Amino acid sequence: MRISEAKVIITGGTTGIGYETAKLLKAQGAQVVICARNEDSVNKIATELDVYGIRADVTNEEDITNLFSYAIEKMNGLNILINNAGIGHSGSLLSTSVSDFALIWENNTKSVFMCGQKAAKIFIEQNYGNIINISSMGAVNGFPNGSAYCSSKSAITGLTLSWRSELRKHNIRVTQVNPSEVVTGFGEKSGHVTTAPENKLKGLEIAQVINSLLSLNDIAFVPEINVWATNPGS
Repeated sequence: MRISEAKVIITGGTTGIGYETAKLLKAQGAQVVICARNEDSVNKIATELDVYGIRADVTNEEDITNLFSYAIEKMNGLNILINNAGIGHSGSLLSTSVSDFALIWENNTKSVFMCGQKAAKIFIEQNYGNIINISSMGAVNGFPNGSAYCSSKSAITGLTLSWRSELRKHNIRVTQVNPSEVVTGFGEKSGHVTTAPENKLKGLEIAQVINSLLSLNDIAFVPEINVWATNPGS
């Protein structure tokens, strides 16, 4: 598609991958709506990037409805959803509580389902659209202390596969992006310590991948892509 014709919702758009993707797509001429839980952060980043912004908790169905209504009003339509919002958690199998496990799934999996469902209704009606689900290499390989996080991201694979089968006939491209470790504030909040950060991926690299995926002619799409750092160190 022509990025200049893109009308995009990016969940979790104030930091990391979401921020860099909003910045890059806007620079390419796209219209962009970002959302996050913190209204001050949304307003600050929306002003900085010259994009639209709305406070929304994507675990809340009413907030999601408001997000999509706002986006369609501001952009006069919608043709791209980037499911990026999520939280991390680092804890062993024995130390992870049921409540912690449920919280990660609520934020990382249920939110993707609800946003995807809302977008699919719009895209089916217009017989066109793009859904990009940001997952993780943790969904592919797993890692120690990742029971809650990795399983929540693995579930996104199931959603992506199902949606692709259902929606392809409606000219809807569904792609999953699995980054390896990306240096953002996300890791610190989840209790993960990043080693050799200078060798790890940054949000910009994933934004560049997303931009490339969307820039393909509409007749083609990439079902899934894994993005690794070349030499991440330890």
